[in-house]
Amino acid sequence: MYIPRAMEQTVKDISASFPVLLVTGARQVGKTTMLQALRDNTRRYVTLDDPLLRQLAVSDPALFLQRFEPPVLIDEIQYAPEILPHIKMLVDKRQRSGDFWLIGSQTFHMMKGASESLAGRVGIVNLLGLSNNELSGRVSVPFTGQPADLMARAQARGVKPMSLNDLFALIFRGGMPALHDEDRSPDVEVFFSSYLQTYLRRDIKDLTQVGDEISFLRFVSSAAARTGQLVNYADMARDAGISPPTAKQWLSILVSSGVVYLLEPYHTNILKRTIKAPRLYFLDTGLCAYLSRWTTPEALQAGAMSGAYFETWVVAEILKSYLNSGRRPPLYHYRDRDMREIDLVLDIDDTLHPIEIKLSANPGTQSTRQFKTLAGSGPRVGEGSVICLASDLLPADRKNWFVPAWLI
Repeated sequence: MYIPRAMEQTVKDISASFPVLLVTGARQVGKTTMLQALRDNTRRYVTLDDPLLRQLAVSDPALFLQRFEPPVLIDEIQYAPEILPHIKMLVDKRQRSGDFWLIGSQTFHMMKGASESLAGRVGIVNLLGLSNNELSGRVSVPFTGQPADLMARAQARGVKPMSLNDLFALIFRGGMPALHDEDRSPDVEVFFSSYLQTYLRRDIKDLTQVGDEISFLRFVSSAAARTGQLVNYADMARDAGISPPTAKQWLSILVSSGVVYLLEPYHTNILKRTIKAPRLYFLDTGLCAYLSRWTTPEALQAGAMSGAYFETWVVAEILKSYLNSGRRPPLYHYRDRDMREIDLVLDIDDTLHPIEIKLSANPGTQSTRQFKTLAGSGPRVGEGSVICLASDLLPADRKNWFVPAWLI
């Protein structure tokens, strides 16, 4: 069962404007399925998972492109970066939009080559797992926190309130399309066990030469236990029994392969006391819960990390709303040395929209008290939001809103 993706129109627009489209993202997020659903009969599908085709692409890229002429969809392009300069020469000769659709499961080996070899010729999009809007069949637009946007979301067709139990069932399962396929829907634990084995053996060991699988798995689990927290390389290194420089390198692998997102801090020259460390978020809460050994949605909901998982899910949903529209996410967090924090700051058109994330049905007006910290930072401070478990979209005061989580 194919679930239509919010990124489909973005993919069509890029394919109509660039000779090369590159779709990146973690394994199992639905990249191949989406492009297979969008391609017509004239576009051939080729996967470099096939060892014979991979060898041909690596050893003789020119012959490979003669054998598979555009328009063509090439999957697992990261296995043959040697082909990229030859694609460049071919698209310069043909001067046609949409000739090549490329798919890559990792970005750490392939993105640099693509951006350098195909500069000005490639449109790049990053696909994440299914969003709540995609699962609900609703139109997905970037979350801005502005009143007009919030009212439109509340009045949109298909909007259905979610109970706390429903929300944590979704957080526990995550956004991998295979886990939402009504025709086959595998067991969550079996799926993520297989996913990790594939990720470790195919992506990490083969492509980055991480020699110690056990230490790397300990490191990934340590990162999962810290979702929603500031990055601390020393603590993560100690958990995995590695050095801090190795922890920094391995975290960059998790970021590049689409497993983890680092939310950068908001700071200006005026804000001298801000803390510069990024905040770590897993992009799939289901994988995060599996790594942290939560076995049921009910246990996760009642556990000490329920607030961190709720925050992780909200950040990922807002991130998806921008990436699916082909826009750069204007997301930051704020924390200063006086321990004043704002979970999210949206920097839109030189206006800051602060966001607090609270696992509460009635967070109270005190949840907006830190928003004033941004005053005097340079940009104007606009409307703020408290994303929570409220039953409806309600004003918190004259400038801020209580936003139900199921609206984002």
